[in-house]
Amino acid sequence: MSTLLSAHAVGFDNAFGTLFHDIHFSLKKGDRIGLLGDNGTGKSTLLQLLSGELAASHGSVTPAGNCLLARIEQHLPSDVAGATLLDAVATRQPGTERWRAEALLSSLGFAPDQQQQTAATLSGGQHMRLLLARALIMQPDLLLLDEPSNHLDLPALLWLENFLNGWNGSFILVSHDSALLDRVTNCSWILRDRTLHFFRLPCSAARQALAEQDEADSQRHQAEQKEIARVEKSARRLAVWGRNYDNEGLARKAQQMEKRASWLKEAQTMLSEGSPWQLSLRGEALEADRVLALSPQSVRAAAGAPVLFTLPSLQVKSGDRVAIVGQNGSGKSSLLRHLWQAYQQTHSPLFHPRARVGYYDQSLHQLRDEHTLSDALQPFAALTDEQRKMALISAGFPYVRHQQRVGSLSGGERSRLLFVGLTLARYSLLLLDEPTNHLDMAGKEALAQALNTFEGAVLLVSHDRQLIASSCNRFWLIAGQQLSEWHDLEPVTARLQEAMPATPAAAGSAQSARPAEDEERWLETLCELEWKLAEDMARKAKHQKPVLQQQWQAEISRLKGLLQL
Repeated sequence: MSTLLSAHAVGFDNAFGTLFHDIHFSLKKGDRIGLLGDNGTGKSTLLQLLSGELAASHGSVTPAGNCLLARIEQHLPSDVAGATLLDAVATRQPGTERWRAEALLSSLGFAPDQQQQTAATLSGGQHMRLLLARALIMQPDLLLLDEPSNHLDLPALLWLENFLNGWNGSFILVSHDSALLDRVTNCSWILRDRTLHFFRLPCSAARQALAEQDEADSQRHQAEQKEIARVEKSARRLAVWGRNYDNEGLARKAQQMEKRASWLKEAQTMLSEGSPWQLSLRGEALEADRVLALSPQSVRAAAGAPVLFTLPSLQVKSGDRVAIVGQNGSGKSSLLRHLWQAYQQTHSPLFHPRARVGYYDQSLHQLRDEHTLSDALQPFAALTDEQRKMALISAGFPYVRHQQRVGSLSGGERSRLLFVGLTLARYSLLLLDEPTNHLDMAGKEALAQALNTFEGAVLLVSHDRQLIASSCNRFWLIAGQQLSEWHDLEPVTARLQEAMPATPAAAGSAQSARPAEDEERWLETLCELEWKLAEDMARKAKHQKPVLQQQWQAEISRLKGLLQL
């Protein structure tokens, strides 16, 4: 297996200290690597070192002579935003015939008329596919992808997953989406404690292996600490005896043991600093049959704007955790904004009179840039300075940072601070609009655990499949300008998957196999739904679920039509 890239003793320092140091690795053909790490550990910086955009502070990065790299940025470059899609791709590789750029864009789902649009008009998922086209036109051996799944809706995420699974070359993928990483990678690099840990395992298995390694290190550290304590105690005892009995031999022995204790301390197993994230969402459960009651209505982005979708009568009670899913632009965020604006009106009939509602805006505008971290918590709850201090420390903000301005925080830190405010207020209903966009894996896992123990109700807009699956018990799907409720995520995902653009044939997998794979998946879903329907109808009438039965029957009919049964 040929080596594409190697690194020797690589380190990088910035204005705040050392990001990482003394990293060694070789990347071989066929490696499909997930690059993991908490926010701020240097993942994007490492990609820039590998691509040659940054110079290492120490060590060297050496690509093989025949290895062509292409880096896919997090955001659309400013010089590309005003160009047409066709020009943005054709000019990436000078000398490329325009028909090749046209064919590549078509294979990535862009119709001929779309190729003449300016890049700035595209959605988040289309931005990702355009950046991918700009990389693929170079015919690279190694793709460097820097958080391509950020801000993508579920169909676009599924498209990206299919593309990477079919890609013949190697890649390094930075992502906080563990479900995506598990499906497309075969090894993991984890940036932590200013070094790089290597595992020839996908994301979840690698993180489990690292946790087991941490446990073994902790036990070894404890054993070493006991030995250090024993040697130091013996050295002190011998030193006292040497002085009391004027015995040079005992004094020399005490000095030898002190040196041994110092050596043991230097060689002691290092423990990980771990993640500072600690989050608990404390809410209030209302003893009522509903916290929110929605009547049939149309939802618009603004007054006078076209209708985005219509919704039926729905009720939400304490303990409900509702995921709102759909393609970008379908109206998910508009629904939450509509509810938040209605709550701010006096005596809104939508909400229970005692309901207290909190809102997480994905733009994070509830936090003012000029406030200090401590002052930013004041609007949420009446707390003492000491209480705010302890809340910030528990969320990973050390005391020395409490007078720092909100405007200087990273997106992940700003998100974490907003969650601190939300939990201090003890709301009975939370409206969460894309809360994971700026969170790393530790933050996402903390949020999932917090949602599962939250006593109030939650409406969650998110494209994070793992968060939705692990924390939500109801699912509202917006599709075809209508909102429908489901109690099972699998058919919802299947419906969204139908909206995916075609995966390019150039990806390398046998595309002719896709219809058979689709039919197999549809048939599997059909059998499962027929079994659920039969099982529910076999129950006594009072225990049956008519609404679910109607949904299952509708989905069964649709799947039979697709399978031509």
